[in-house]
Amino acid sequence: MRVKAAIVRSLHLPIPPEDIADDVPLFGTGLGLDSVDALELVLEIEREFGVKISDEQLGRRVLRTVNTIVQLLEQVQEQASSAQG
Repeated sequence: MRVKAAIVRSLHLPIPPEDIADDVPLFGTGLGLDSVDALELVLEIEREFGVKISDEQLGRRVLRTVNTIVQLLEQVQEQASSAQG
């Protein structure tokens, strides 16, 4: 739910976070986001979750749905945990 709230907050969407389905496309026929929205979303993910989306290819792969963003966050968290252990 934090990811959905971050999307709504950073893009000033006129919908509640719970109305965003986990697998709805963020761009195109889904939420209809554009390249400016993508930049805002990348900045919000970096600010809110401390995860850097360092290149366009990673951004295209990750910014498809809420699920793909969550998967990235989980991967980063796992890597950080295993690096500390």
